[in-house]
Amino acid sequence: MIPDKSYKHIFIGITLILLICFIINISLGSVYIPWIDTLSSLIGNTVEKESWKHIIINYRLPKAITAIIVGSGLGVSGLLMQTLFKNPLAGPFVLGISSGASLGVAILILGSTFTGVAISSFLVSKWGLIIGASLGSILVLFMVMLVSAKVRDTMAILIIGLMFGSITTAIVSVLSYFAPAFQLQKYIFWGFGSLGNLSWNEVFLFLGISLLGIILAVLAIKPLNTLLLGENYARSLGLHIKKSRFLIIIATGLLAGSSTAFAGPIAFIGLAVPHLTRQLFHTSDHRTLIPAVVLLGSIIMLLCDSIAQLPTSEYTLPINAITSLIGAPVVIWLLIRKRKMIF
Repeated sequence: MIPDKSYKHIFIGITLILLICFIINISLGSVYIPWIDTLSSLIGNTVEKESWKHIIINYRLPKAITAIIVGSGLGVSGLLMQTLFKNPLAGPFVLGISSGASLGVAILILGSTFTGVAISSFLVSKWGLIIGASLGSILVLFMVMLVSAKVRDTMAILIIGLMFGSITTAIVSVLSYFAPAFQLQKYIFWGFGSLGNLSWNEVFLFLGISLLGIILAVLAIKPLNTLLLGENYARSLGLHIKKSRFLIIIATGLLAGSSTAFAGPIAFIGLAVPHLTRQLFHTSDHRTLIPAVVLLGSIIMLLCDSIAQLPTSEYTLPINAITSLIGAPVVIWLLIRKRKMIF
């Protein structure tokens, strides 16, 4: 994957912005830590207070890395879906992957009343919710893959994915209706999304899954560029549509599914970031778009997390609310400014 050299200066610029946002994000929080001490702690030097180093290494650094993984993963998966379906409103969750994860979590939380105390305590634990969300997203992804093997029309897959999402949402609504208030509240809190609840072991697992998804996306660069010409023309060039579609869907499933499982359903990042990237780089070449989306998605997610933290305050706003408040106006502004999305 070699980006266009003419964009070298832009890549250098946004990489520097990413580093600055990363340091600022770690510096902010309920406990103010000067950015100089933050930088010293990251490179292993001594800091003024030992407690600051503990906060940075065990709490803020994993959260900042999680923000980067989520932002880059959702951005790339949104780009893949928009290219596959040639639809500017397609996002990483159009296949129902997020709805499947939500169903898995809803069954664990809202259905825990029917299990024993020991079993229910594990089911609603952090690992239980991660496993439940993963299984739910995998189930929906598997069903979409089965359907995609039977149909030739890519748009039919989009519609089927939306229908799977509607079915899972309906099941969640039924479970919510009969659930006690405290279980419903726990499920709602999960739906807000969170970047700060992962340990280092969970961050490494999340990173490994996301890297695999990014690698598959890189392998799909040539098919993605060919699909921009239209499926019929792509077939005439020798592209195997079904194999390419499988590769793109699996990459999206890994990136979007893992993000939902580990951080909850994060809205608008996957929809807005690819459009912002196209406006900045003025290209449809995925050799440039994929690394650019990784960088811009990471920057935007770090900025959203910094805003959500309410610096110097003990309160933290739901990250899902912040991404929606920022992402929705961005998409509206792009539509008004360009009137037509670039593809």
